[in-house]
Amino acid sequence: MQIASVILDIPTQALEGAFTYLVPDDLEGAEVGCAVLVPFGHRMAIGYIVSLGQQGLRGLAEEKPGPERLKAISQVLSRPYFDNYGARCARFLSDRYIAPLNACMRLFTPPGGVPRLVQSGARWRVEEPDIGPVDDRWVRLGPSAAGFTPRKQAVKQQAILNALASGELRVAELSMELGPVTSVLNALAAKGVVEIEHRRRMRGVMAGGVEEAFSPSAKPRLTEGQERALWAINAAQDSGACNVVLVDGVTGSGKTEVYLQAIEKTLALGRNAIVLVPEISLTPQTVARFRGRFGDMVAVMHSRMSQGERFDQWDLIRDGAARVVVGARSALFSPLGDVGLIVIDEEHEGSYKQDSAPRYHARDVGYWMAHERDAVLVLGSATPSIEALERCGRLPNWQRVELPARVNGGPLPAIEVVDMAREFSGGHRSMFSRKLSDALFETLEAGRKAVLLLNQRGFASFLLCRDCGFVPECASCSTSLTFHDQGNTLVCHHCGHREPAPAACPECASPYLKKFGAGTQRVEAELVSLLEGREAKVVRMDADTTGKKGAHQRLLEEFVVPGPAVLLGTQMIAKGLDFDEVVLVGVINADTMLMLPDFRSGERTFDLIEQVAGRAGRAQHPGRVLVQTYSAEAVAIRSAAAYDRKAFLDEELPKRMMLKYPPYARLANVLAWGKDEAEVRQAAEALGKDLQQLVAGREQEGWSCLPAVPCVLSRLRGSYRYHIVLRSPADADISALLVPYFRQRKPHKAVSVAVDVDPYDLL
Repeated sequence: MQIASVILDIPTQALEGAFTYLVPDDLEGAEVGCAVLVPFGHRMAIGYIVSLGQQGLRGLAEEKPGPERLKAISQVLSRPYFDNYGARCARFLSDRYIAPLNACMRLFTPPGGVPRLVQSGARWRVEEPDIGPVDDRWVRLGPSAAGFTPRKQAVKQQAILNALASGELRVAELSMELGPVTSVLNALAAKGVVEIEHRRRMRGVMAGGVEEAFSPSAKPRLTEGQERALWAINAAQDSGACNVVLVDGVTGSGKTEVYLQAIEKTLALGRNAIVLVPEISLTPQTVARFRGRFGDMVAVMHSRMSQGERFDQWDLIRDGAARVVVGARSALFSPLGDVGLIVIDEEHEGSYKQDSAPRYHARDVGYWMAHERDAVLVLGSATPSIEALERCGRLPNWQRVELPARVNGGPLPAIEVVDMAREFSGGHRSMFSRKLSDALFETLEAGRKAVLLLNQRGFASFLLCRDCGFVPECASCSTSLTFHDQGNTLVCHHCGHREPAPAACPECASPYLKKFGAGTQRVEAELVSLLEGREAKVVRMDADTTGKKGAHQRLLEEFVVPGPAVLLGTQMIAKGLDFDEVVLVGVINADTMLMLPDFRSGERTFDLIEQVAGRAGRAQHPGRVLVQTYSAEAVAIRSAAAYDRKAFLDEELPKRMMLKYPPYARLANVLAWGKDEAEVRQAAEALGKDLQQLVAGREQEGWSCLPAVPCVLSRLRGSYRYHIVLRSPADADISALLVPYFRQRKPHKAVSVAVDVDPYDLL
């Protein structure tokens, strides 16, 4: 009789080890990765098998009692969701990011396809997954069809035979045409007149299985920089060990072609590849390029797909029909076997950091996965993160390869900084500077396209009463409400709360409510007014216009139609998009991110300007970039305008070293939140004292713990928020210090606590 180690699917830090169960000899299908039903205390629970046999999984199995004391697994509920490697990865995530182990295990399960336990009165029952495979019934003429003649009254039988005479059909199609046909088909099938077959239907994106007639897209001749990058990646693969290659290439330098050819070698070696992209808006273009090269071997995973579509792609990967997975950060956990190459495109992007448990960063998890599988991790960006650059200078298995020139041989577009303070003092009040307005007119009159970036959706940032100074705020979050012209509403962009915009001030009844700031809706309205009488399409892309499924692709298809057009959007349009006719890029307000109270604000501003500038001049027409700002002398803006990364880093790195911020230190942000502010403050202060005790005596080594203070967003979705920031040396294991404390800490009844290791922001 086998012994199984089982992780229970119960969300608590208190159950962070595996429990040991017997596997009855007559229980079929018990494998590592299966969901199982087990007795736990006085109830039943669902868990996942993480090891089988006498040897427990390293770091997972608890000390096993004698077999006579063990309880037995009651039922196997699923096929395997993961293997031993997946179980080890879940443990790594749990320990590194101090997250409940069951939340880490769930990353490896199919979307919507996990059974769950539901309480009915005093009893518990297993509820089948909401999502599963869809089988279509297909029908075709059988061997007895040639000699069969229906009776005269059997009109439906004759209609079915007539319809099938030209080929097989889905039963659903026959039913739409002829009404209910199941009983008639069953009767005909019993006589051998027709044959009915069940086939798996793949929802949404194309199914797997390489087409015999598929012809891969042509491989262009590589530039010298591309050849160097590809050689470095191929050499890393040949080494058979974990290596990291940072492809540091200017926008338009052909990084994607390098990825494609590196993946081609990976597949030739019999291994598989994962490609991550940061924005859903990049997926249609990216997938088209990868499918053009590898056909239906490519599976797609991202959050804008329906659960059914994602389940089908997940299942396709598990069955081995797909060998290249393209998607957002969660694609890392798809059930792809023998991964030899992991590509993280635009690795500097903040969207690679998960904002709920487990709060992992895809770059760091990708490195762990590459290390475990002797695979190669490729990071690509025109503006690599400071952390990645620092590792390339310090670690022997990290190397940086530069692509300094565009594929087309053209120059990078000239970037000009427009001082909006000077525009204002000169009497110009429009949100479009004179230079930007003139450049727009010139671009559109030439039949070309322009891209305008403003990282603020909505119509105006906030309303303000000019009599008493009142600003409408969200009742659940410590932030002002954003005015949306469409529907005349005020919206909280954190919790989604909406309310009608008041006609007069709620505090003093003054009618003088002024809209301050500019969102994409307002810019769109003023842009349409500015371009009145000119033939130019205006396409807006932000969270409001891309909420529906397929909206990203539809809007981009509108923009790419030949003729003059302006694409206006938030940072989702700043990277990855490649349109030949774009010759002008305008940044409406470069100060949006620069003024955030966050140590990465300068780096984000620098990255955003260089990334969006790269959308211009990618073909034969030269590009031009205009950056509007009220902080024209800011180093991040001036350096980006000159494409001078060194100047930016020379200013930024000494600050980070002095203040002990990454990459010269590691951080952990401990969050406490709840409905009662006094309770949250008290719990956070007690937590802060405990954590200060943990680092006591380590101050000389570079450890520190700041006292509990309210977060910048001190109230969010109705909860008051406090945080405690811990610092450690850059090479220290900050998680190892915190894990024992948080594993044994008793939860507070009214205050929730979470740990964000290596946080991306501290807001």
